[in-house]
Formats: sequence, C-alpha cells, structure tokens
Amino acid sequence: MTKPLRLAFMGSPQIAVDVLAALVAAGHEIACVYSQPPRPSGRGKKLTPTPVQAWAEEHGLEVRTPKSLKKPPEQEAFAALGLDAAVVVAYGLILPQAILDAPRLGCLNMHASILPRWRGAAPIQRAIMAGDTETGIDAMLMDAGLDTGPVLASARTVITPATTAGNLHDRLAELAAELAPRALAGLADGSLKPVAQPEGGDTYASKLTSADQPIDWSKPAAEVDCQIRGLSPFPGAICHWTPEGEAEPVRLKLLMSEATGASGGAAPGTVLDDRLLVACGDGGAVRISQLQRPGKGPMTAAVFLNGTPIAPGTVLS
Repeated sequence: MTKPLRLAFMGSPQIAVDVLAALVAAGHEIACVYSQPPRPSGRGKKLTPTPVQAWAEEHGLEVRTPKSLKKPPEQEAFAALGLDAAVVVAYGLILPQAILDAPRLGCLNMHASILPRWRGAAPIQRAIMAGDTETGIDAMLMDAGLDTGPVLASARTVITPATTAGNLHDRLAELAAELAPRALAGLADGSLKPVAQPEGGDTYASKLTSADQPIDWSKPAAEVDCQIRGLSPFPGAICHWTPEGEAEPVRLKLLMSEATGASGGAAPGTVLDDRLLVACGDGGAVRISQLQRPGKGPMTAAVFLNGTPIAPGTVLS
C-alpha cells in the first residue's frame, strides 16, 4: 500500500458511504468529512443528516455541512486542512476553483458513469432509462467544468434486462469502494496518469423530476420497460388505474417489468391478460412484475392481483 494520505471526503448519499469506509479501511487519514446539511425528513419533518454524515459521526470523524463553499471563510478553512487530496462522491455542491486547487494532488471525483456519457446529477437512472448496456465508475480529476476532468482509472459493469436503479446503485457502490483506494495510490505514486475524456459522445444526466415519472404507453415497449426499471425503487414510474365501480383513479407506482410479448393490436395501455401484460405503442407489450399502490408497500404482481384483480381489457393511463 502507498503511504497513507491526508484526505478530505466530500459526499452525501449512501453510495458515498462505501467509498468513505474503504478509505478508512485502507489506512488513510480523514482530516474532515464534508456533506450536505441535514434536511427535514419524515412526517415530523425532523432534521436528518445525510448517510455520509451519520456514518462519519458514528466513526468519530469531524464533519462539516456548509450550505456553500463559495465564501472565503469556508475556502480558507478547507485550505487550512493541509490535504494531500480530496475524494468526492455525489457531494451535491459545486466546488469553486479555490477548493479544487487546495489539495496537493487535487480533487478526485468517483463518477457513476462512463464519461463523457452521463455527466451530471442522475447518471445511474439515465443510463438505464436510455437503454444502455454498460456503465461504470470513472475516477476523475476534477476541473472547473461539470464532470469534464481527465480520468485516472475506471471500473465497468453490465446493465441487463433485470437491472434496476436500486441494484445498479449497489453494484456501483461496490465498484467505487474498490476503485477509490487504487486510484488514490496511483495518483500519489505516479503509476496512473490522467487521460483526457474522449471528444464527442457527451450526454447530460439531468436531475430527476416528477416529469420523468408518468408512463406514456404509446411509446415502444423497450422504452417503457427501461423507464420503469430506471426509476425503481425511487421515485418510481407511475400510471393510473380506475377500479371497477369506482370513479377516482388509483395511482400505481411500477417497480419492475419486462418487455415481452405482443399487443395484438390493442390500444396502448390496455391490460392484455390476468398477469398484467400491458400493450405499448410499437405493437409490443410490457409485463409488470412488481408495483405499489398508495399506503401500501411494494408487492409482486401476483400478490397485488390476488387481492385486487385488474381485468383484461382495462386501460391504464
């Protein structure tokens, strides 16, 4: 192992926790952990720390949660840490140039895509939603652009028809935890050289919004399937179903699916059998295998239909 480095760790969600734990296990000195400020959560709107802050405090690490790093006092406090490097994983704040320049070796970002594809906030979900068959983690030296810096090391994984945003997140967290100590070691001893990202092929993984959730059954079956899996388990792709004898539609969150079968000419959104095969716009169909209704937990389609049948011929909107 390379000589232990003095690091700042900058991250917020669960995917970052595995990387922080791996850096601690590798023997590096974590001078300070930066994370997003606690936010109101749950019915009581209690201030809740990020997963990174919670883990760091449990392990006795100093945590700072500034709302911004743009002001000189925050930048001076960061520079005063005397860092070899900073490791950044889904932190959620823009790093000004003064922050990028402070560590001796720079700031290393573990980005969850194959750059330059899916720069931005939601690369895991966007890769699945676009029908990509491969993604990964790129260890990138940060510059002033949005995920535009040179790549030091990479790890890859496949996206299959059974991949959801949830299980891909977990796989990428494992890869990032394996890659970060190796990338840091190569950066420190010079054995890994940063390589500029390829020209062209760049795409932007915009932040998810409620506009991404509604299902348009007139789209091709493969596209609908990718949307469902790319938004599972959160925030979830949604459609509406009006139970027989009721006036108000019920909002359904669809969590797992498979593009399979044919619509037989049925209108998009039509339920084709008693196992939730739904017609799509290209003559194909999507089978829903996991879903959730308001006030209930996720359940398999078989369990859902056992208690709440949806008859063939029903049209989902």
